[in-house]
Amino acid sequence: MTTDMTCAWALKHPLEKDYHDREWGVAVYDDQVLFEFITLEGAQAGLSWITILKKREGYRAAFDNYDLIRLAQKQLQDVEAIIDNFDVVKHRGKIASVFSNARAALALQQEFGSLSNALWQFVDHKPIVNHWQSMEQVPVSTDISKAMSKFLKKRGFKFVGETICYSFMQAMGMVDDHLVGCSKKLN
Repeated sequence: MTTDMTCAWALKHPLEKDYHDREWGVAVYDDQVLFEFITLEGAQAGLSWITILKKREGYRAAFDNYDLIRLAQKQLQDVEAIIDNFDVVKHRGKIASVFSNARAALALQQEFGSLSNALWQFVDHKPIVNHWQSMEQVPVSTDISKAMSKFLKKRGFKFVGETICYSFMQAMGMVDDHLVGCSKKLN
């Protein structure tokens, strides 16, 4: 914890602080935003979050602002055009996964009525509020993120391991992991 009451991870770069203060841990139910973060969290695997934040606008442009129908129509040959023309992580597998993940997300919308319903079921549709005193206490995965990962993988998603799912849950407000004393803590 710091004197400005912001979680310590968000103090290294202004983009991180802005993201922490405006978005991280705020409950999101919009399918398009949820899919954006499935994409961004998967892209972040093995990299720093600031790298992804700096490329966020490139991702929005490359992936049609996360229009699931348009993304689901894309094929492997579209990967090279994205690599050549957009500021994204140049990992062919991660890029191709966005297209297959979009198809899987559309299937979840059909099955559950929305991507939101499919994902928020793991926390009974309400945020889990943790009360961590330090970042060292915050887990990298939980039984719930393991279950979400297994669920998504079974339905064809890629780059959705248990750690990625937990980061996604934190980002989308399914889990409030703001430290006790942080000005963004729910309660």
